[in-house]
Amino acid sequence: LAAHKPAPATGFSNADCELGSQVPCGHPRYAPGTYQDVAGAGSYGFQVQAMGVPAGLAVPPIQNQPILKEGTIWMPIPLPLPNCPPGLEYLTQIGQILIHQQTELLEVLTGFETNNKYEIKNTLGQRVYFAAEDTDCCTRNCCGPSRPFTLRIIDNLGHEVITLQRPLRCSSCCFPCCLQELEVQAPPGTPVGYVVQNWHPCLPKFTIQDEKRIDILKIFGPCVVCSCCDDIHFEVKSVDETSTVGRISKQWTGFLKEAFTDADNFGITFPVDLNVKMKAVMIGACFLIDFMFFEHAGDNQQRTGVWQ
Repeated sequence: LAAHKPAPATGFSNADCELGSQVPCGHPRYAPGTYQDVAGAGSYGFQVQAMGVPAGLAVPPIQNQPILKEGTIWMPIPLPLPNCPPGLEYLTQIGQILIHQQTELLEVLTGFETNNKYEIKNTLGQRVYFAAEDTDCCTRNCCGPSRPFTLRIIDNLGHEVITLQRPLRCSSCCFPCCLQELEVQAPPGTPVGYVVQNWHPCLPKFTIQDEKRIDILKIFGPCVVCSCCDDIHFEVKSVDETSTVGRISKQWTGFLKEAFTDADNFGITFPVDLNVKMKAVMIGACFLIDFMFFEHAGDNQQRTGVWQ
């Protein structure tokens, strides 16, 4: 008799990308060995585990893994999966992501706002994606952290796999009819989900929706979105708010970096079997939270809540 396969829970299935078909038999999920350059990973509560290879087991070489000049190692390219947006195959293999914003020297020295750039890595320190803001100079410096933006996320082949579109909206909860929203496209031009800010008198609250605008997850932030010497956590919960599904954490990066730059580090956790489209939307939610609450840490304009 065929073994019974239980149906996945609503909202958390990865039916589009079955885990059993992610990696062919005999191929490792990650590069063998332990990646050494993962400083700060432990601050998110993640455990970076050594991916050793048992003695006597022959491991085929990992193809298409470019190494950049600075020594960055990219995550191996997964095989294409049916019914999975191209480029999101990477997300089927991971349940934790680290996002590091790059420090721009021009911005530190002059205060002139530049396009944000981010590295998106797995817990082995391998780069999964690279994200770059595409906003004109006038918009960046006139609208500040409330600016509308297009953020393009590329894979290690240089293909744009995710596009984030943020329209110009009000940044205060005094205007409940025009709160923040972010559209996530994968591939570019094809919406797969939305991040919508919900009105609340004192708490940052967001809803993650699918491409049909159906609510999938909820995000709850702290009343005061600032902290000294500690991380700031945004809890990701089920739609009925009864269970915690994941977390978006802003890492404390030290007094100097917090005082003089707006380059932030984030960690995201989600179920490994969560639909890859919703994983992409959670990544978009992290970027929206960064712009809303942490983009101006270096010039004393950082928002501390939904009112400021």
